[in-house]
Amino acid sequence: MHAAASDKGLTRVRIEGAATEAREDGHPVLVTARVQLEEYFRGERSSFDLPLDLRGTPFELAVWKVLQEIPYGETISYAELARRCGSPAAFRAAGRANGKNPVAIVVPCHRVITSSGALGGYSAGAAYKRWLLEFEARIAKASSSSSRSTANPIFNQYSLPGFTS
Repeated sequence: MHAAASDKGLTRVRIEGAATEAREDGHPVLVTARVQLEEYFRGERSSFDLPLDLRGTPFELAVWKVLQEIPYGETISYAELARRCGSPAAFRAAGRANGKNPVAIVVPCHRVITSSGALGGYSAGAAYKRWLLEFEARIAKASSSSSRSTANPIFNQYSLPGFTS
């Protein structure tokens, strides 16, 4: 995973490539993002409390705001995403804006699927999207259980310390 931040907040989180050596620059937003992402992947966090510095069109910003309102462990369709943005006919545009989300996981674009229930696209690939959705569903279902299994076959080869700015 790679992340970047400005003085105003988190600007990018990307899932990419094999683990790289950690690079710590001490940026407070990146330090907090790393802690919160680690908590998320341990099943201890279902939402993020990070300052964001998102740049996009007014419609993209509206889509990214709605994405943050989708409950953990749940999904909505691209059509529902467009409806919640106030433009029910703009489901393709909502899908494009969803795909341009610069802060994967933190702004949960993976929680949007097709109306037929198919996964749809994901910038890091369908395997990651499937894993994230299954992970969240499993954690949400087991939220009252003290024995959570968070074995992560997809993300094992990736490293949170690989944050770059």
